Amino acid sequence: MMYPYIILYDETEIVHSHIIEENGMQCVEVHFERPREDGFDIARCILPTYTWIRREGFTDEEINKFERFLHNNAHLLYKYAASGGIKIA
Repeated sequence: MMYPYIILYDETEIVHSHIIEENGMQCVEVHFERPREDGFDIARCILPTYTWIRREGFTDEEINKFERFLHNNAHLLYKYAASGGIKIA
């Protein structure tokens, strides 16, 4: 299951998975998607290793910004992944 996290000014939507147990490690998959005329730019990263498993359409500079974003937000992404997403009234 994927949970919404935030939509950025350029319409990039960031969503995250629930906690995924892999080899005794708690992981969270984070997806970045931005609409374009012929589809979407897509990037996917696995926390806590910050391994990019998919990258299409985003520049290296954008990926670097996303990685800084992830380092600053990892604690919240884990919190929300464990509790079933952000609870919005």
